[in-house]
Amino acid sequence: MKNIVVLVSGGGTNLQALIDAQDSGIIKGGKITCVISSKPGVYALERAKNHNIKSRVIARKDYPDVEEYSRAILSALDEEKADLVVYAGFMTILDELVVRAYPYKMMNVHPALIPSFCGKGYYGLRVHEEALKKGVKLTGATVHFVTEVCDGGPIILQKAVEVKNEDTPEILQKRVMEQAEWKILPQAVSLFCEDKLEVRDEIVYIKD
Repeated sequence: MKNIVVLVSGGGTNLQALIDAQDSGIIKGGKITCVISSKPGVYALERAKNHNIKSRVIARKDYPDVEEYSRAILSALDEEKADLVVYAGFMTILDELVVRAYPYKMMNVHPALIPSFCGKGYYGLRVHEEALKKGVKLTGATVHFVTEVCDGGPIILQKAVEVKNEDTPEILQKRVMEQAEWKILPQAVSLFCEDKLEVRDEIVYIKD
């Protein structure tokens, strides 16, 4: 059984999707053993508490720079014996030393079809605002491995979502979460825990 450590910074809707998937048996071969938050008092910590999942707060504001903060996170991941690290609305870009310590063992969900609307600065509502500005007819979500390149790691799963004429960024954000993010993130986590993911030449292959 693999240890899954989830990194959060806010309300924890993607964390809840993972918890629900775990409770319903969608996630096989792994268990959420710890939730680490970059901020105190966020609702994601309540979600962990409600399901008897251990949580830790490692506040970004308590550290002078990204490197020191990354060392603290890395130390915590090592202490928790993390097999898989999942970014679930985690709003801090960590130093490359963390990624190097956990190669192809960290994954993130991004609210667009990478390589569209991704990279530094593309998070939250901005992603959906840009999608609407471009007039795309399809958007969606991508689960990818975290590498030293922001949103540039190998793609694990993607799911498309229709864009409608009357959409606002908020409405589109909600549809992408409900129809894509909350579905493919637990699937990707389960595939990892079942040892069904293989990375060759920066491309992810899913084993039968």
